[in-house]
Amino acid sequence: MLIIAGHVEVDPGNRDAYVAAHHDLIARARAARGCLDVAISADPLDPARVNVFERWDTQENLDAWRAVAAAPDSETAIVADNVMAYEVSGERPPFG
Repeated sequence: MLIIAGHVEVDPGNRDAYVAAHHDLIARARAARGCLDVAISADPLDPARVNVFERWDTQENLDAWRAVAAAPDSETAIVADNVMAYEVSGERPPFG
């Protein structure tokens, strides 16, 4: 399993438009083969921060999605980013 997680920073005045521009991408990603979850969302505390989360079953399915994803041109510059890919070797309920 792969997890892509972190955040990007954009101009606070453009953050909500940046998130909204990705709605179609999120819907298509969630329907893609091997996608377990995707979220691109406004942070509730930092007006410049956009949280990014993706969970994929395999690198191959992630690569296939990236080849056809066609990310939107939101015309919003990313000021900084802190998004990383993580390879997961196992999973379990967090509280049990």
